[in-house]
Formats: sequence, C-alpha cells, structure tokens
Amino acid sequence: MKQIDESFQEKLLSGAVTTCLCWRLERQDGLTVGITDHEHVLTFDEVSYTPGAALTSARFETAGGLRPGRASADGALIADALTEEDLAAGLWTRARVYVYRVDWQETDNRILTWTGFLSEVTKRGDQFEAELISLKAELERPVGRLVSRHCDAALGDARCGLSDVGGQSCDKRFETCRDVFSNAENFRGFPHLPGQDVVLSGPAAAGNDGGHR
Repeated sequence: MKQIDESFQEKLLSGAVTTCLCWRLERQDGLTVGITDHEHVLTFDEVSYTPGAALTSARFETAGGLRPGRASADGALIADALTEEDLAAGLWTRARVYVYRVDWQETDNRILTWTGFLSEVTKRGDQFEAELISLKAELERPVGRLVSRHCDAALGDARCGLSDVGGQSCDKRFETCRDVFSNAENFRGFPHLPGQDVVLSGPAAAGNDGGHR
C-alpha cells in the first residue's frame, strides 16, 4: 500500500490542481534523466526534472495477481537527453522508470505512482509513443538455461559455431552433431543426462546388494 503524507492527502482530496507528473529514467549505463509535464524545473532526491514531455495522454494499468502491469504514454518528446540516435541504438531499452505525482508548490509532497521498465519507444517526427512494463514482468523473463539432452543452439549461430550451413537442418541430437557435422565440441545440450526411464525404474528384482542397478 502506498503511504501518503496526511497534508498531501488532504490537498488531493480538496481537489487542488497543483500536482504534476515527474518521470525519472535510469539507463543501464548509469545515466539518469528527469522529465516533468510541469512548465518549470522541479528538483527532489538530487534529480532535476526539466520540462521535457508534453504528454497528451498517460495510461497506467496495474494487473492483479502475478500478471505484468503495463503503462503507455504518448506526446511530444522534447528532452535533449533522449536523442533519436540513442533511441535507435537501443540505449534506452530496459531503462528503469519511476513515475511520481508531485505537488509542484511543495515537492516534498509526492507519491511514487508507478515503476517499471521502458520496453519500446516508437518515434514519428517529434512525436513518440512509449511502452512501459511493470516489475511484475520480471517474473516472466526466462533466467538460466533449460537442462535437456538436446542442443539449444540454432544451427549456424555463434553458439553452434558452424558456418555455411545453408539448406541443412539439425535434429538437435548429440549423435547428429558428432557424426554429421563433426561439431561435438560445440554441442549445447546434456547428452548424458539420465532419462525418465532411469528416474522411474525401481531396484533390480534380484541381486539387490546396494550396488549398481
């Protein structure tokens, strides 16, 4: 549950219109940019929020349970730090995003309303549309490798190591990698992993002396 200062809560309930949105974007290389839809620079937590996004709309959806929430915004992208070149180079991909509702008369009165990651920015002229993914989406991101007898590399990619494989196919088995492509050293599976038959098999009916099956 979000905690709101009592005086700020009273101001919000009174219908006061002295609040604005502030967006803090943190790139993975450490660059931090603050943008606000207010007309003047606001500063808090050692970050200056410059007038940089004239948002025509902002939509936030908080999903229930463990489903990832999403947010989107579109408007005119004015912030100097968010250059078209950096966007095209993917430098803002997975940048951490914090969205605050702030009282521009007293910036100590603020609340963090949404946090997540910048997923995609589509730019058309001086207009942009940004898609943001909530922290819940991290629970759906694959981590690590699937342990399998079969190879998980794609034929001809960097992990496979083979080149000039046009028109050929691979069934991902170790025997094929070794005997057909002579590429056993780059096999990206676990060919000696015990199968389900070994896991489900019981002890031998006779000669069960505690040794091998």
